[in-house]
Amino acid sequence: MSLGRRLVTVAVALAWLVPTSAPAQDWPARQPIRLVATFPPGGLADTAARILAPKLSEQLGQQVLVDNRPGAGGTLGADIVARSAPDGYTLVLSHAAPHGIAPGIYPRLPYNAVGDFTHIIMIGEAPNVFMVSGSSPLKTLADLIAAAKAKPDEMAYGSSGIGANTHLMGEYFATLAGVSLRHVPYKGSAPALADLWAGVIPSMFDPITTNVGHMRIGKVRVLAVSSAKRLGMFPDVPTFAEQGFPRMTTSSWIGLSAPKGLPEDIQRKLYDAVAKVVQMPDVKARFEEVALFQPDKQLTSAQYVAFISDFVATWTEVSKAAKVVVE
Repeated sequence: MSLGRRLVTVAVALAWLVPTSAPAQDWPARQPIRLVATFPPGGLADTAARILAPKLSEQLGQQVLVDNRPGAGGTLGADIVARSAPDGYTLVLSHAAPHGIAPGIYPRLPYNAVGDFTHIIMIGEAPNVFMVSGSSPLKTLADLIAAAKAKPDEMAYGSSGIGANTHLMGEYFATLAGVSLRHVPYKGSAPALADLWAGVIPSMFDPITTNVGHMRIGKVRVLAVSSAKRLGMFPDVPTFAEQGFPRMTTSSWIGLSAPKGLPEDIQRKLYDAVAKVVQMPDVKARFEEVALFQPDKQLTSAQYVAFISDFVATWTEVSKAAKVVVE
């Protein structure tokens, strides 16, 4: 055998020893898929992830594992995904906090909330609620405002963390109402709720998703909901708008995203899989139970990107007006 042919033979043999990435068309054959939830167990992102993961596993023929990576208003988990390889094996539940609110309040955010991700599909939206414990003497939003004005700086509100959209909502509401509210950040909704029930904090902003059960049994009293109109499941709960705060109409939204540069065929497979899963009767029923509402018409990937871009622009202006900056 000639030297040239021997070199070719050796090269071919060595090629079998070098690990290679599976072609995009074979995705997801290589390994389980990691779905990053940017908040702790019990919150909106985690709730949605736990509903979606087993169904996506069935659709994709590969296990989808939920990986909770909380911290800094969801930005730690989002940053992990932004820095990951765009191979379809690391995904994130994009969220109003790290992908919509954070760009306006973190001067040194380590990622671009739009440009550093492949935003695939919107999953749903949940209105936010402003609530007190079920035993609180505060019965209405007007009661809370009056109490805050009577004792400036003593009225506090909790949120799921510094930089969370509920943090910014509290600051914005205080600005609009002309009161001073002290922010008490927690590492997720669950510990904040525990302190609300215990009387450690008098009020709290949170997505309705994690509170539907507590509302039904009277463990919390919702003073206002951020939906455009009253919810059919809670017709007695007034909106912020009808109480004189129309600018407080907003939601906590979630979707599915991946690192920038995800191959188009993987993006298409993920879009189709999620679009199918969210229409399954049992998934729709579960979403309705936790007040996670799907768009009237499913957004395309391009429309989801435009939605996030508009949200970032709007809430960057809000953060400036409320003078909220997280160093």
